[in-house]
Amino acid sequence: MKVIVAPDPDEIAVHAADLVQSFLDSSPEPVLGLATGASVQPLYRELVRRHREQSLSFASSRAFLLDEYVGLDPDHPQLYRNVIRADLAGYVGIDPARLHSPDVHTADLDEECARYDRRVSRARIGLQILGIGRNGHLAFNEPGSGFDSRTRVVRLTAGTRADNSRFFERPEKVPETAVTQGLGTILQADHLLVIASGAAKTIAVEGVLVGPVTDTMPASILRTHPRVTMIVDPEAAAAWHRTAQRP
Repeated sequence: MKVIVAPDPDEIAVHAADLVQSFLDSSPEPVLGLATGASVQPLYRELVRRHREQSLSFASSRAFLLDEYVGLDPDHPQLYRNVIRADLAGYVGIDPARLHSPDVHTADLDEECARYDRRVSRARIGLQILGIGRNGHLAFNEPGSGFDSRTRVVRLTAGTRADNSRFFERPEKVPETAVTQGLGTILQADHLLVIASGAAKTIAVEGVLVGPVTDTMPASILRTHPRVTMIVDPEAAAAWHRTAQRP
């Protein structure tokens, strides 16, 4: 695992955008895995800037979302398919037909999860963008998720719903369930790009980089992947640095 400590979220975004740009330039049909959330928004702003000012092209790319809320209307602004359009896809020329997410409005969610998992697996994601929850969750794989888990319907913890409540008008409006790619699904990607910033992520970052690989810290499974780049700021890296400095 390669770890880069950048001074602030804007510099994290520059380092991360360099990796995304290199990946886009290296493949005739790049396949991206896209996360949503506050951690990745500076990266998406930087990618939009490069598209507008430096002609960074997404024209031949395909993209797959990590997860999606269950229970929101199709036009709800916090449905992740709408979020990613508003943050990135709607500004950089990603063909809407090549932007994929689980259909959470279908009658048979279990069948849709299996279908989406097969589609992600066949696509072979080259670069997967990830954030980390403060409890170490990846996508919506909460503590206790199996390392071989696949795309499925999950119930969100109270902590995750509280963390995400800032995006909704009232805390009770945060959905209780979601569809998420499983940890086993995520680990199929060739390269994992992980972003974390702020003091709230320091315990999760420490759990990824040191200590046991355990399902109580789902993101610790990243240490078993052959190619991971983690970009963090000093606040997120603080606990890891303290642990590394102990005799």
